[in-house]
Amino acid sequence: MAAAVLAAARLLRGARAGGSRPRFGPPAHRQFSSGGAYPSVPLSSPLPGVPKPVFAAVDGQEKFETKVTRLDNGLQVASQNKFGQFCTVGILVNSGSRYEAKYLSGIAHFLEKLAFSSTARFDSKDEILLTLEKHGGICDCQTSRDTTMYAVSADSKGLDTVVGLLAEVTLHPRLTDEEIEMTRMAVQFELEDLNMRPDPEPLLTEMIHEAAYRGNTVGLHRFCPIENIPKINQEVLHSYLRNYYTPDRMVLAGVGVEHEHLVECAKKYLLGAQPAWGSAGAVDVDRSVAQYTGGIVKEEDFIPFAVLNMMMGGGGSFSAGGPGKGMFSRLYLNVLNRHHWMYNATSYHHSYEDTGLLCIHASADPRQVREMVEIITKEFILMGGTVDTVELERAKTQLMSMLMMNLESRPVIFEDVGRQVLATQSRKLPQELCMLIRNVKPDDIRRVASKMLRGKPAVAALGDLTNLPTYEHIQVALSSRDGRLPRTYRLFR
Repeated sequence: MAAAVLAAARLLRGARAGGSRPRFGPPAHRQFSSGGAYPSVPLSSPLPGVPKPVFAAVDGQEKFETKVTRLDNGLQVASQNKFGQFCTVGILVNSGSRYEAKYLSGIAHFLEKLAFSSTARFDSKDEILLTLEKHGGICDCQTSRDTTMYAVSADSKGLDTVVGLLAEVTLHPRLTDEEIEMTRMAVQFELEDLNMRPDPEPLLTEMIHEAAYRGNTVGLHRFCPIENIPKINQEVLHSYLRNYYTPDRMVLAGVGVEHEHLVECAKKYLLGAQPAWGSAGAVDVDRSVAQYTGGIVKEEDFIPFAVLNMMMGGGGSFSAGGPGKGMFSRLYLNVLNRHHWMYNATSYHHSYEDTGLLCIHASADPRQVREMVEIITKEFILMGGTVDTVELERAKTQLMSMLMMNLESRPVIFEDVGRQVLATQSRKLPQELCMLIRNVKPDDIRRVASKMLRGKPAVAALGDLTNLPTYEHIQVALSSRDGRLPRTYRLFR
C-alpha cells in the first residue's frame, strides 16, 4: 500500500513539474475521437474493430397478438407477449357484488380480504409469500362489481409455480374461522376509514350506483354493510363460491409468457381440479341485465361516451404538478376557470358489460350548493349541443394517448386482456380501439348525449345539503334549454 501511495505521489509531482507523462499504452478511446487531430467516423458507418450487433428477431404480428385457448372444462387461457424477464399472471372470475342479490351483501368484499390466505398446500399467507419471494414475486387480489382478480407478478421462469399457487388460492382456500374473524376486523376498519376519509369520491361512487340502479346488479353494495359483518361465515362463502367460481366463468391470463407454456400449466393445475367446496351441481347463477332506473346505456356507445368523458375532463381547483393536464377540457374552461369558489368538477365514466354511467362529481361550500348544481346541469345540457371540431380532435388524441401510455404497463395489459376475454371471449387490440376512437364524429357525441339526457338523472350528495335543490327541480333544469333551476322558495326548505 505504501509503495502504491509513493508511486502515485511521484506521478503527481512529475505532472506538476511539467515532466513527461507516463505511458501505459495508447488509450483506446482516443483512437476514434472526434477531435481535429483524429479521423472522424460517420454515424452511418460501423465503428472499426467493434463486432456487428446481433438483434433478436421480432415478428410484428406476434408482438401484438393476443392468443386465447378454451380448455375442455370451459376455462379460457389468454396470453399477450411482452419482452422482459418478469411476467404478470392471474385468474379473473366473473363474480362480484352485482351477483349478490340472492346472498348476503358483502361476500365479494370478504373474499377480497381472504385472498392469498392458507390453502390445502400452504399453511399460511407467509408461506405463500415466501414461495413467491423465491421468484421475486408479489401478489394482489382486487374485487370490483363484476370481476374478481387474483394476480401475481414474478420472474417468468417461475410460471409453473405461479399458476399452481393461483389454482390453490382460487380453488382450495381453507377459509378457517380464525381467518374469517380477522377479515371481519379488516372489513370493519375499512368501513370506518371510508366514512372518515376526507376524499368523498369512493362514497359518492357507491351512492351514484345505488341511485342509478336501485336494488339490482351494479347498484348493489360494493362494500359489506356493517350489519352483515358477523353473518358471513364459511358456509355462506362456500355457497357463493360453489355457483360462481366455476371454470366456465374464469380466465387464466398472462402477460410476458409463452402461450403454449401457460396452457400446459393450466391443464396441469386447473383442468379437472376439485375445489374445496365440492362440485357445483345445479348451478344457480344470477344472469340479470343491469336495469338503469331511467334508461339503459347501450354498450355499442362505449367509445363515444369515453370521448365525451375526455372532452368534459375537469379536476380540482388546484392541479398538482402544474398546469397543462386537461386545461382545455370543458369543465376547466366553463366551470373551474369561471367560478373560483368551486373546489372540484370532474367527469367520470363507469362502464360495464351491459351498462354504463357518465357522472360529474362537483364540490363547493354548502352555501353555494344550489348554484353549483345549476352550473353542472348546464354543462350536461351543453353536451347535447354543438361540438367544436378542435375540442373533439383534442379529446380523441388525448384518449388515445392515455390508452397507449397505460398499456405500456404490464399489469395494465394483464387486466385488459383478462377483462376483455372474460366479457367477450376475445380482445380488441390497441390499434383497433384507436381506430374506433378516430372514427367518432360530432354527431356521435350529440347522439349519445341527447339519448342520455332523455333519461332520468341519478343524483348522489354528501355533506351539508340544506341548499340542495329537490330531485324534481333538478329534472326540470335538465329538461330546460339553459339548465336553470326553478326560482321557488322550495329550493331552500
